[in-house]
Parts: sequence; C-alpha cells; structure tokens
Amino acid sequence: MGNFNYTVIAKDGKQRKGTLEADTRELAIGQLKVEGDTIISLEEANALNANLSLDIGGKPKPRDMSVFCRQFVSIVEAGVPVISALQMLSEQTQNKLLREAIIGCKKSIEKGSTLADAMRQYPQIFSKIFVTMVEAGEQSGSLAKSFSRMGMQYEKEHTLKALVRKAAIYPTVLIIVTIVVVIIMLTFVVPTFRDMLESLDTPLPGLTLFLLGLSDWIKSYWYILASIVVLIVAGYQMTKHNPVGKEFLDKTQLRIWKVGDLKTKENAAAFTRTLATLLATGIPMMEALSITAGTLTNVLFEKAVLAARDAVSMGSNLSSPLRDSEVFPPLVYHMIGIGESTGDIDGMLDKVADYYDEEVKEATEQMMALLEPMIIIILAFVVGTIILSMVLPMKSMYDALDKA
Repeated sequence: MGNFNYTVIAKDGKQRKGTLEADTRELAIGQLKVEGDTIISLEEANALNANLSLDIGGKPKPRDMSVFCRQFVSIVEAGVPVISALQMLSEQTQNKLLREAIIGCKKSIEKGSTLADAMRQYPQIFSKIFVTMVEAGEQSGSLAKSFSRMGMQYEKEHTLKALVRKAAIYPTVLIIVTIVVVIIMLTFVVPTFRDMLESLDTPLPGLTLFLLGLSDWIKSYWYILASIVVLIVAGYQMTKHNPVGKEFLDKTQLRIWKVGDLKTKENAAAFTRTLATLLATGIPMMEALSITAGTLTNVLFEKAVLAARDAVSMGSNLSSPLRDSEVFPPLVYHMIGIGESTGDIDGMLDKVADYYDEEVKEATEQMMALLEPMIIIILAFVVGTIILSMVLPMKSMYDALDKA
C-alpha cells in the first residue's frame, strides 16, 4: 500500500490538500471521488514530496481532546451538521489516532449509528465519561453543551498535568546529574588517585578506604548493581498492577510528607470536577458516581466513592458517606452538603473543583521549592564526601612532614 498526496476542491468550494493510503492510484482516485471532491492533482508520495508531520501517532493528549471538543462546539453552533463537522475536524486534526477515530465515527453515523455508539468503538480515544456525556447530550438535545463541558474538563486536566510535569523537570535533572556525577567519580576519578594514595607513607583514613573499596566493587560487579535496579523497577511495576499491591502503594503514598497532601488534593479536584461535569449534563447521580470512581487514580478514593454510591442508592445523602470515608478533605463534603440543601450540588462541586485546582498548583510549587534545595544539598554532600576522602590522606602526610 502506498501514500498519495492530493489536492482537491471540496463540495464547499474550498481547496484541500492531504495524504491518503491506497494500493493503487486508481483506488486513491476512487476514494476521493466517493467524497464528491474534484481532483486537481494526485501523485505518489516519496522522500522528496511526502507531507512531513511531527505527530508520532500516539494516544491523543488531554490538550488534543480539548481542542477537538472546542472546535466541535464552534462548528456545530454555527449550524453545521454533525457529519460535516466531523469531516472538517478530521481534516485539521494532527493526531493520527484521533483523526482515524473521527473518520470512523463519521462513517458509523452515515450508516445510522448515534455519535455516542460510534465513539464507543474507540475506547482508547474516547473515555467512558466522554461517551456518556455525548449520549446524554444527544438525548437531551444539548450535544454542544456536553462537548463544551468536556472541553473544559480536558483543558483543566492538561493544565494540571503540564504544571506537575514542568515542576518536576528541574528536580529530575538534578537527580540524574547527581547519579551520573557519583558514578563518574567512583569509576573514573577515584581510581586515578589510587596509586598516589597507596604510595603515601601514611595510613589511609577509613572514609578513603571505604570509597576505594566501593569503587573497586562497582567496577567489578556493576552488573549486580544494574540487576538490583532492574529488579526494583520490575517489582514496583508488578506491585502497581496488582490490586493488593496498588492499594498498599496508594496508602503509603498518602502517608508521605507533602506528597500525601498533594495526592489528596489532586483526587479531590478530580472527583469534584468530574462529578460536576456529569451532573451538569443530566447524568443520574448513581451512574455519575460509578463513572467518577473509575477516573480516580488512588484506590482509596475510588473505594470511598463506590461506597458513597451504594449508600446513596439506599437513601443516604452524598455528603455523609464521603465524610465517613475519612479520605476526602472536610471542605469537599461540607460544600456538597450545602449544595444538597440548596439544590445546586453541581454548582458547589464546580466551586470546590476550582478551589482544589489552585490548591494543587500551590502544593506542587511548594513541594518542588522544598525538593530542589534538598537535592542540591545531597549532591553537594556526596561530591564533597568523595573529594574529602581524597584530600584527607594528603593532609595526614603533610601533617606528618611538618612534625618531622
């Protein structure tokens, strides 16, 4: 199968360029004519004329989904039919998997499927919450509202992930630099001083002997150290994907100083924002709680929401079981209680979500502000210790010469 670059005049009179896959030139022409386009040019792509793209075809990021939702709303609110809107979005979407999913949804709708059912065929692209909201929007005639809410949801998710990623870059670089510096000094720098230190007519300090022995061990048995690292990483991955192990890791995570507070706020923000989004589009409370529980990253919070769902199904309000779970911050269940009393629970959830979004941002910045100097201090201590182990024997020799 080859790639063909084409230039056509679409039904709306606009010129369109792109690349398609086909076994032969004739089949490529047939694909274009099916869409009702007028072909201006069609040539097989090669190394010189292929359309270059930075997209590697990975799963679309929250930012990609946010842009897709907002563009869909703008197009549909302008009076464009859903099928035409999907066609237009497929032509300007950069992510390959998302583009293919949009095209697949368009074809399914043309065969009589609903948009929600079409999206269910691509679970890796369209999440359960997204499909549920689209289905509710189709049934209530407020599809644009559903996409608008999901656009906001994806945008906040993107902002939060970008913040955490940006804040973690500097500490990560420092940790990598620390490890690299220590390895280089122990395997290359320290051995160069060995002959000189052993030739000194003075006993070597214990610190120097320890580092020389550690240097020898790393050079001789580096594969053992590498195996230990691999086993630790593999063990962590296995534990993380085991239900019991994941619950243990999540419990431990919440007990770590500063990290636990940050993760609690992250899950509180995700819970309130997702639940508010679902309720605002008319999703029933029970279904909304089930879907929301599946979006939480911490097992303890997920179990708390599922327990709250069961309690609500028995006639309880939502705030009481959340309070009894002892994992959610007091502000969450207090504000939900107020929302239940006033009949504006989704509005209160929105306010709580906005509050915890800011709290997550502040907590992340504070943690990184504490972590950065700690790493620098550790780096200075490790490198300083290695240098000191090299200097101490020479100092002892000079002291002995002074006394002679």
